[in-house]
Amino acid sequence: MKKLSYSTEIQERPEKVYDTMLGLSSKKTYEQWTSVFNATSTYEGKWDKGEKMMFVGVDESGKKGGMIAQIAENKPNSFVSIRHYGMLEDGNEILTGPKVESWAGAFENYRFEATKTGTLISVEVDTEESYIDYFNDAWPKALTKLKEMCESFAAIR
Repeated sequence: MKKLSYSTEIQERPEKVYDTMLGLSSKKTYEQWTSVFNATSTYEGKWDKGEKMMFVGVDESGKKGGMIAQIAENKPNSFVSIRHYGMLEDGNEILTGPKVESWAGAFENYRFEATKTGTLISVEVDTEESYIDYFNDAWPKALTKLKEMCESFAAIR
């Protein structure tokens, strides 16, 4: 398992970045920035500590799939930790076996740090070797999209 890190500065307060990133006021904001990973990306569950969360989308053949996780920690406006433990494949939960073993227990952590001009958002993800190039391409694009969304919302106010 490799740990990858990404970050960007967003000219908006941490509360707004946190809300937009997690889709708390509107799930559509989460779906917008995560569309970089999958055009149909969404989540099912709650962002509360200890809650089950499914990060899902539809594949090319129309089948629902994704990741099953638990919210390991959620400190509003400052830190969210997600522990992945299973996968959803064609609507079926897979919690054991070779498809899950290589990455079960992987974490995805988001940090929201107030700066003079807004928020430094930092993301750390544990991943298998085979996904490094994909994440190194997709995560910067996703954070750029999140930044554009947050900053355009700020301009509207």
